[in-house]
Amino acid sequence: MKRILFTGGGSAGHVVPNLAIMREIKYSYEISYMGGGGIETKLVGKAGFPFFRVDSPKLIRDFSAENLRIPFRLQRAKREALKVIEAKKFDLVFSKGGFQSYPAVWAAHRLQIPVLTHESDLSPGLCTKLIARKCKYVLTSFPETAERFPNGKFVGSPIRREVFSGDKMRARQKYSVPSGLPVLLVFGGGSGSRTLNEAVGHALTALNRRFFVLHITGGEEKGRTERYLPLPFEPDMGSAYAAADVVLSRAGSNTVFELLALKKKAILVPLEQGSRGDQLENAAYFAKKGLFFLLPEARLGELPIAAEEVLRDRAIEEALAASDFRSGTEAIVGLIKEILS
Repeated sequence: MKRILFTGGGSAGHVVPNLAIMREIKYSYEISYMGGGGIETKLVGKAGFPFFRVDSPKLIRDFSAENLRIPFRLQRAKREALKVIEAKKFDLVFSKGGFQSYPAVWAAHRLQIPVLTHESDLSPGLCTKLIARKCKYVLTSFPETAERFPNGKFVGSPIRREVFSGDKMRARQKYSVPSGLPVLLVFGGGSGSRTLNEAVGHALTALNRRFFVLHITGGEEKGRTERYLPLPFEPDMGSAYAAADVVLSRAGSNTVFELLALKKKAILVPLEQGSRGDQLENAAYFAKKGLFFLLPEARLGELPIAAEEVLRDRAIEEALAASDFRSGTEAIVGLIKEILS
């Protein structure tokens, strides 16, 4: 059985799409994962795949003395990745980008092992730019992104199968939603969002006049009421999505494409601080197409009005119904099989 090494980490956005692909091919290939000590250790371990830890340094975009140590730490990470990949004799490396994926891609290229990488965002990240020439293909979620690379190939975004598993009626029963009340689903990505949590807290009384609020807090403990259900975490996102009439979320690429695939009305609040601007670009791209409502952090005080407007907005509903954004998992799996055949 041929062996594939998946890599990527630092945030759930680099891990969850990998897991979506890994679960589709786990009976056809021997699957392993290489990442650092971030959220990937928990997610991959829970999924039951072998994990090789190689810690790669991250560039701090503001001036920091830590950046001076990057060359030395990166050399060590490259040596560790090379040792693992050479010993395990992988046939393919699949990278989801991010700083944690660089050592594995570098080592695979040196050993002449084919590499595929996937870029989720409209504008490619730094790691994608650095590794592009080492890859057979740079796969992309956006068609425009593929045009930036000679080896670019648009395939769409890999989406986890479980988000399509929900049933609206059963989901409303699961969360004890009062009859006839629309549901506002709120979540802030893999690690939650303090900004969204605080905004919902301030606006909750106004929101509850019109909505049942299903709030995935990312760990924060909050009190439940008849029209408000806070959950620290929700492993059953299929039910959460199925229950939702409107979604309030950040604008990470994986989340946005899940919303598109499920044709869910959404208010996107792009991450601004500590970001390279990718979420703002993603959100603006789709807002211009009339698919989502863009709400900057500075205007979160308008949340109750925005939620009501989006609920009633027929134009967004029609734009979503006419859109044709599908999961890229099948196309990616097809390429993997083609390369390894």
